[in-house]
Amino acid sequence: MGSRLRAGFGIEPLLSERKQGKSYTLEPGFFPKTRPDTGDWDAITLLAVLEHIPREQHAALTNACHELLKAGGRVIITVPSPFVDHILRILKTFRLIDGMSLEEHFGFDPKDTVGIFAEPRFRLIRHERFQFGLNNLYVFEKRPPAMDVRAVV
Repeated sequence: MGSRLRAGFGIEPLLSERKQGKSYTLEPGFFPKTRPDTGDWDAITLLAVLEHIPREQHAALTNACHELLKAGGRVIITVPSPFVDHILRILKTFRLIDGMSLEEHFGFDPKDTVGIFAEPRFRLIRHERFQFGLNNLYVFEKRPPAMDVRAVV
C-alpha cells in the first residue's frame, strides 16, 4: 500500500474470510450490507460494481455512501457501456473468458449513474468515457448538509 493510504476497507463477495493488513481490511460480503462501522471516509470506489446491483438496492447504496463519506468526500465509479455485455457474451461463448457474472448486470445503463447519485446530496464533478468508449468514469462529491437558514424578525 502507498504511504498516502491511512486506512482502507475493501469488500469482496468471493472472499472466504476477512484479511487484515497494516493499513487495510478486506471483508467478504456485499456493500452496503457489509461496510465499515464508522464514517468520515475521503473516498469510496465502486469499480465495475454498480452494474451488478439490482435497481431496488440503489437507494440503500446511495444512502450508505452518503453516511460513510465526510463532506467533500468522493464516490469514484466505473461502469461499462452496455455494448461490453455483447462483447463478453461472445467471448464467453467461445470460452475465452470465464466468471464474468453477466447474469448480474441487470441491463444497467451508465446514464442512470447520475440519477443514483443525484443532487442535492451529491454533485457530479467528472464524467468521461475511456477504453474506446467501452467504459465510463464518474466522480461525485458529497455535498455538505444544507444550512438551516431562518429569518429573524
